[in-house]
Amino acid sequence: MNIKRTKEEIKNTIEAYLEKDGLGAYEIPSIRQRPIFLLGSPGIGKTQIMEQISKECGIALVSYTITHHTRQSAIGLPFISHKQYGGKEYAVTEYTMSEIVGSIYEKMEQTGLNEGILFIDEINCVSETLAPAMLQFLQCKSFGNHKIPEGWVIVAAGNPPEYNKSVREFDVVTMDRVKKIEVEADFGVWKEYAYRQGLHGAVISYLNARKQNFYQMETTVDGRNFATPRGWEDLSDFIRVYEKLGKDVDWEVAAQYIQFPKIAKDFANYLELYYKYQTDYQIDEIFQGRLDEILLKKVAHASFDERLSVLGLILSKVNEAFKQAVQEEWHMERLQACLMEFKAQIKGEAQTAQEMFGGICRKLSCEYEGKKKAELLSREEEAQYRRLLQTMERFAQTLRLEGIAHSESVLLRVQELFALENEAFVRRQEEASKVLEYAFDFLEGAFGSGQEMVMFITELNSNYDSVKFLQGCDCPRYYQYNQELLFDEKRKRLLGRLQEL
Repeated sequence: MNIKRTKEEIKNTIEAYLEKDGLGAYEIPSIRQRPIFLLGSPGIGKTQIMEQISKECGIALVSYTITHHTRQSAIGLPFISHKQYGGKEYAVTEYTMSEIVGSIYEKMEQTGLNEGILFIDEINCVSETLAPAMLQFLQCKSFGNHKIPEGWVIVAAGNPPEYNKSVREFDVVTMDRVKKIEVEADFGVWKEYAYRQGLHGAVISYLNARKQNFYQMETTVDGRNFATPRGWEDLSDFIRVYEKLGKDVDWEVAAQYIQFPKIAKDFANYLELYYKYQTDYQIDEIFQGRLDEILLKKVAHASFDERLSVLGLILSKVNEAFKQAVQEEWHMERLQACLMEFKAQIKGEAQTAQEMFGGICRKLSCEYEGKKKAELLSREEEAQYRRLLQTMERFAQTLRLEGIAHSESVLLRVQELFALENEAFVRRQEEASKVLEYAFDFLEGAFGSGQEMVMFITELNSNYDSVKFLQGCDCPRYYQYNQELLFDEKRKRLLGRLQEL
């Protein structure tokens, strides 16, 4: 199962486990809720999707790597208590609360969320002393004498034995108490995620050309060589910062993330050419609407790898413009919602209009702080909230500085400020549309409607931001080429079926 389907299955399971009957009891009692056990090779995103799932489901997340724990930290420490049985007092051994269980209660207090995910990573690599407790944990949902609170779904992850010498294979008794999902690396699924996260264009275009290098494991006399999705994403982040600092990423830097020397060297060479083509083909000039006929002929007769690199550069510019446009749209929609709320409240209230506007700003700030405290915001969403708060505060400051107090005057001024924001938004949407048109100008001039155009349309259709932007964009050439692509795919499917007959 690929990571996208795995994520969907985990979300569906959480929804089922947290479903309640008419009396408020869980439809599937906690004791009958099988923990989810993800089994898959390292670096394919098992851990990362848990953060995404908790945010999308609006529930808390407590994450532990169990290999860092001893029996004492997981189960609790013994202590002597005194109890009465049959009129006599006895010394009884009890246990302090498990650190893991205690952290769940702390998370509930910090976030105000009473339902969540307890994620235990590397569960099949526990220490010898802790291993016997895993059956109790998976079956009874408890560490020692302390149960996992109701409403908390257990998800565990582990690597197959061939990837980790410390793995202990679970027996049938244990495996029959979990909901097992085997996870596999899938480049197509990862690429959707890579576009959504804005990974570096060189990484995406390189892997488009060399899909076999997306995930590689090799055992040699010197040890393991490997390239993983996690390594590519971390390398992408590092390249972006190095570009900002004006530093170069050579093969030795790449090898720190892609620990497969042959692939690291190949990528470093590709990255060097990627930068070279950006200058040679005057990519910035293309997006100013200036095309050089000589360069168009040059790229048309270039090697496949070179054409693919140039296409990657074009896609990177287009995707960046679309991402900004989609973020702008979110900003304007939320800003409009705030102002509509202000407009609805402004009549029949005893407060002054300025106080009322300030109240909406405070409400928005509380919403942001609450979600941030509950760890329900991605990095991008945090940035979006901060920008929205800054815009609202700028509006409020303008009202204070101009001394506008009358309700109708305040509303009119707020509408004027919003209109200015909207004008800037429209300009940025138009700029994004121009970027797409310039890309088509270049591709048509260099490749016509050849395979490069097909690849360009295919990549646009696999990117969340481009799909969202194009839904509201009037670009005849995109729709023309997209229809041709769909027709061609349909024709190939029909021919395939005919050959099977």
